[in-house]
Amino acid sequence: MTNTMSNLIVYRMKVTAIIDDDLVNNVKLFTQSSTVTEAITIALKDWLDIYNIKELNKSISNNPIFIDNGQKIREMNRSI
Repeated sequence: MTNTMSNLIVYRMKVTAIIDDDLVNNVKLFTQSSTVTEAITIALKDWLDIYNIKELNKSISNNPIFIDNGQKIREMNRSI
């Protein structure tokens, strides 16, 4: 499905999925959503946020920044 608003094109996907009723109802409850679409959208966005944070934590733990003094971090912050 494609909705066009002025120069903005929004792409949407219609999905048919078999999902346990209790799971959907719990997601609707916890997201405080009135529709299944809204609930699943919120849940998927939250899941992606958590996944990205986990990946960032892995990356940082593999290559941590050790700071001997505050001058190094100040220079790093100013160079960004």
